[in-house]
Amino acid sequence: MSRKSFDRRALLVSTSVVSLLVAAPTFAQQTSGQAPPTASEQTSTPDPVDPTKAAPDTPDGDIVVVGFRAALNSALNQKRQETAAIDSIVAEDIGKFPDSNLAESMQRIPGVALSRGDGGEGRNISVRGLGSQFTRVRINGMEGVSQVSGSDIRGGVATGRSFDFVTFPTEIFSALSVRKTLSADVEEGSLGATVDLRAPKPFDQKGGDFVFSGTARGIYNDISKKADPRLSALVSKKFDDTFGVLGSIAYSKRHIEEYAYSAVDVVPTTVYGQAAPAGSANAGVIFPFCTPVGYVYRGVPTTNPVPGYTQPNGVPIGADANNCSTGNPRTGNAAAYDYIMSRTGVNGRPGGGVFLPRLPRPVKSSQNQQRLAGTLTLQWKPGDDTDISLDGLYSRFKVSRLDQMFDARSFGRAISNNGQPLTSVREIEVDENGSLVHGLFDGVDLRSEMQDERFTSTYRQVNLNLDHRFTDTFRVFGLAGINQSKLDVNRLQVAIDSNDTRDFSIDFRDNPDIPKIGYGIDTTNAALFQYGPPLTNGNQRGQLSNFIRSNTITSKTFELNSEWEAAPDFTIQFGGQYRTNKYTARERQLATNTPLALPSGVALSSITSVTSGVGKNLDGQLQDFVSIDPDKFRDAVGLDSYVYCSIECAKGTYGGVKEQYGSGYAMVKFNTANTLPFALRGDAGVRYVHTKLDVYGPITTAAPAGSLYPSRFVISQVNRSYDDWLPSANLALDVTSNLIARASAARVMSRPSYGQLIPAGSANLVIQTASFSNPFLEPIRANTFDAALEWYFAPGSLISVAYFYKNIETYIQTTSQSVAFQDIGLPLSLLNGTQLRPSDLFTVQRSNNTPGGPLRGFEVNVQLPFRFLPGALSNFGALGNFTRVRSNINYVISSTLSRTAPLVGLSPETASGTLYYEDRKFSIRSTVNYRSAFLTAVPSGSVDADSTSNSSSIFVDASASYAINDNIKLIAEVSNITNETNRLTVDTVRKDPLYTAYFGRTYALAVNFQF
Repeated sequence: MSRKSFDRRALLVSTSVVSLLVAAPTFAQQTSGQAPPTASEQTSTPDPVDPTKAAPDTPDGDIVVVGFRAALNSALNQKRQETAAIDSIVAEDIGKFPDSNLAESMQRIPGVALSRGDGGEGRNISVRGLGSQFTRVRINGMEGVSQVSGSDIRGGVATGRSFDFVTFPTEIFSALSVRKTLSADVEEGSLGATVDLRAPKPFDQKGGDFVFSGTARGIYNDISKKADPRLSALVSKKFDDTFGVLGSIAYSKRHIEEYAYSAVDVVPTTVYGQAAPAGSANAGVIFPFCTPVGYVYRGVPTTNPVPGYTQPNGVPIGADANNCSTGNPRTGNAAAYDYIMSRTGVNGRPGGGVFLPRLPRPVKSSQNQQRLAGTLTLQWKPGDDTDISLDGLYSRFKVSRLDQMFDARSFGRAISNNGQPLTSVREIEVDENGSLVHGLFDGVDLRSEMQDERFTSTYRQVNLNLDHRFTDTFRVFGLAGINQSKLDVNRLQVAIDSNDTRDFSIDFRDNPDIPKIGYGIDTTNAALFQYGPPLTNGNQRGQLSNFIRSNTITSKTFELNSEWEAAPDFTIQFGGQYRTNKYTARERQLATNTPLALPSGVALSSITSVTSGVGKNLDGQLQDFVSIDPDKFRDAVGLDSYVYCSIECAKGTYGGVKEQYGSGYAMVKFNTANTLPFALRGDAGVRYVHTKLDVYGPITTAAPAGSLYPSRFVISQVNRSYDDWLPSANLALDVTSNLIARASAARVMSRPSYGQLIPAGSANLVIQTASFSNPFLEPIRANTFDAALEWYFAPGSLISVAYFYKNIETYIQTTSQSVAFQDIGLPLSLLNGTQLRPSDLFTVQRSNNTPGGPLRGFEVNVQLPFRFLPGALSNFGALGNFTRVRSNINYVISSTLSRTAPLVGLSPETASGTLYYEDRKFSIRSTVNYRSAFLTAVPSGSVDADSTSNSSSIFVDASASYAINDNIKLIAEVSNITNETNRLTVDTVRKDPLYTAYFGRTYALAVNFQF
């Protein structure tokens, strides 16, 4: 981040906070005649059985706090009564959270950091430095997984256990809690935290036997410039005080436009270069670009590419002493070429010390999103001793996404694809680390790439809950349920090419994050591009790929627990659980990715359109360009008639995982307040779990003689099991009536992602990558310790500090190496019909268990209503937290090289601050969230780059509401006030820009009705 941009953001943040401080008291004097809150303020206290349930209304005569401040107080009361480290957020109104996203709400909890997805919306969370894959989410007591698909930069199609909060509208939940320390009665699977989401129930509602609440929002983004609806409603009815029905529904549409600069990767110039022929004077030296006419290296006249070089099909590319290829003259500058060759890089190779973006390009992403969700709960409470409920939940997240990119493809192609060695360098300037500052090139292949993806993520859950107290000392409770998460994806990718263009320039001098790119041609003119099969000399003329994929996760849970109060303040609890998770992945791809010639009479101009807004939204550095229209393309080529295949032609994904968990636990809970001079509360116990694993997946092999395809899948199956003993203990000592000291210890484990377990090996020939999974991966296991001190110094107030330590014994790493295809282990027949050679390098990723390392940190939390101030100033309040985390993981780079670095996804510092004002009519608050830079991959997967990182970010949001009366409230919200960007870099020293995205500010106006 430049100093200039930091100062601008800091000024905007300061201005927004000062505006709140100045404006709110003035407004309060005009609208509120209420007396300031006093120490007698009361909020509802939690039910000791279910802390998310509110107790009966406070007695007459007490002041009842409502709104945002009441929600904070209620959550604080829950935290205070727990023995484990649990932070909660409850909805300030019926069925409505105070933030637009559940993940965004959780940023107020200490130690929680948010990862943002498309359009800047919160997607998933990390807790105390541990990423979303280590965080379990339970919905109404059952573990749930939600799946989405995204661009490759955001993880692609989901194959893990993480929970994507973007798939659920917030309005269908009424409370959430983040459990940072475990007890024996909580099922295993979390290394970072367990998040509980709870939908509302009929007997939770206040206000009589019938309750209705509805909210209508209009949402506007200043980049997409479209207004979208967001609607929700809740209806609850109780009959005879014994039976209740509650239903809720939420619907929203959203149009997103996001603009970005992407490099895909940054690599040394030698990666795609051509080696001098064996026996020549410079044998073994790699020449990265097309050499200038008459170029001499080390006293030897050198011509690269070598005249007479042929493609794998035997056709020469047309290189000679004056031409890099047919119609592509050698125009390189000898001084520029000498400068590149003078820099020593990877493995001491000359010319490898200059780093260029692999595919420098602008990206425009447009999305249409629809969310529809609802809940239905039937609850029967014939008395205080029995509570039976049947909960149903449904959510559908439907997305139509269009990504348009304009690549300088030559920088990511080897000579076998007529790539970088056929490009001439006229000017070159790099910084002291070898990163490109400015360059001018000829013979550059340009590609306009369109990716049209349509996916639907559906979640269904039904569970029966039973809680019955047989006597004053014995209680049985449990649940039985089933849920299913299904993701259906259809992704079409079509590209058109313009080859051997001249005067291509890339310039970072004005903006270190987004270069100014000149293309030398009219990028909006479809007549300058081609689509069809490659020419015999290797010239590419576009690309075609399409896959149809379905991922399904089905979970079944049966759980039964009992609780026996053996003595006053001493309870024995024990129980068991049986769960099954079944994951299946099915994918079909086009049988051939070779583009076919367009039908007679179809011109590119008739199936293309011109992007808009690229230059305007990327600081004027990049240009609009022509791109394939997906619907017109489908119709023109008759895509529905194309042949798709899977197992029979080694295409796509075919695999599954079935897990069975049998677990049991025993624990004691105690409180010495009535038996000893001090009040020590706590629990201690142990959980045993047996995991049985059945997995199957595809291994690519050569097809038998006579087959229609060169290779096929053979299904491999692995069966195994393992056991874990997981002891845990939580202690809370009431040092004084307002001071609590806590200590916790536990052994925890987190299972590998489904995609890592499926036995599979495959290659992507388009981007030259390969990946291999590992069905024998062990879980990640750790021993944890937590200690905290909490001071509740005034009503609704808290100052706390916590220390946490996790000794991660085992870890799972995906190691990346550049390997020649012939050494990967896949059949060479996969290269048939392509321009690739067996010696071409592929980036190969493999999953393995490796040693872990320690993680330690502390967090500070402050909650302070300003009751001590006079008059309307007492309606102000503030929240703040800060977390600092350090970790050391020994990353295995290769069989002979390792590196110690922080945990992937861990931000060393995170912080959140909220300033709010609230009286009986008016409420306003602003929140600032900071997350420091964090690693996204170690190693980076690139040559000579140690890692990739996500840069630090500061997001500022604000909201306000005004209650017209007891039934109607007006709401205004704005997100990303400072127009923060998402920025990724590669290599910790060079910090080359990899991805910089703008998604704009979002505004919302709403009205809420309650009866």
